[in-house]
Amino acid sequence: MKINYFVELMGKRVGCKDLSDTVKDIWKAEGNPSKNLKSMEIYYKPEEKMCYYVINGENQGGFQTT
Repeated sequence: MKINYFVELMGKRVGCKDLSDTVKDIWKAEGNPSKNLKSMEIYYKPEEKMCYYVINGENQGGFQTT
């Protein structure tokens, strides 16, 4: 079964898969192999249009959503 999660606020909609895919892309762009991505925590703040993340319990960052 496929499940899709979305966050909607004030006419904007963001898919959770889109957020996790973006975090994975950032991880790879930083030269890290996909196999080294063991865990990912994502915190989405729609009022700020920001997504914050923690990878493997230590690498952290953020990016703005549209």
